[in-house]
Amino acid sequence: MQLVSAKEMLQKAQKEHYAVGHFNLNNMESIRAFLLAAQETSSPIILGVSGGTAKYMGGYRTITDTVTGFMNFLGITVPVALHVDHGTYEQALDAIENGFSSVMFDGSKYPIAENIEKTKEVVRLAHAKGISVEAEVGAIGGEEDGVIAEGECADPLECERIASLGIDFLAAGIGNIHGKYPANWKGLNFNVLAAIRAKTGDLPLVLHGGSGIPAEQVKKAISLGVSKVNVNTECQVANCEAVKQYFAEGKDLLSKGFTQRAMLASGLEAQKRVCIEKMEMFGSLGKA
Repeated sequence: MQLVSAKEMLQKAQKEHYAVGHFNLNNMESIRAFLLAAQETSSPIILGVSGGTAKYMGGYRTITDTVTGFMNFLGITVPVALHVDHGTYEQALDAIENGFSSVMFDGSKYPIAENIEKTKEVVRLAHAKGISVEAEVGAIGGEEDGVIAEGECADPLECERIASLGIDFLAAGIGNIHGKYPANWKGLNFNVLAAIRAKTGDLPLVLHGGSGIPAEQVKKAISLGVSKVNVNTECQVANCEAVKQYFAEGKDLLSKGFTQRAMLASGLEAQKRVCIEKMEMFGSLGKA
């Protein structure tokens, strides 16, 4: 099975009113965990790679080769897209040249005119190779690779302009944030989401910061046009807690308990469990 563009899987999700889960890779164990979760539940999946992860794991080509190697070794038959998450212009172009099947260019920090020009060029280069493109309007709050921002709501008119460039799906801020949500978080702004939907037609929309958003809000967002939900923090927290428990129970003191494979196995299973729980929430089980 080869990597696929995310375009077709999200168009299908849009028509059938579910969302595809985007799960961020952080190491080799996360690759295995998410691929196995998708295969066992017959769910399509998008594997996301941040700029920090790309540096940590040896660059985009190394990640492409590792993911496709695991897919072949594990006998993965469900659709898998390998996607740049919040890529800079340079990162998006790097991934396009190094085997990724989908890229996000996040131009939300730029004035809208510059966002448009850079997005147009990414679309041109990516589509020439059959690679899907995600763009962003309205910065997502929280922290992403050391950049901290307040959550904001996108301008529906700016969303309309970006959507007209031929992108395949759009991330638009609706009050969502990366990382853990604070106790005083106001929730998603569904009025803004509905307005964006009205301006962008049937273009699949993306909900970033999917960790910690109440299930009823996620499902409502899906009903209003969200076809891709990004999850990272909850998987990392689950991994951390499982590894902590491993040491708390003294399992590292058992025979071969000190090996890295043994130490990380419980975290792998915890990430896999969270991945399956999210896929069920998004309605993607059996949709491969």
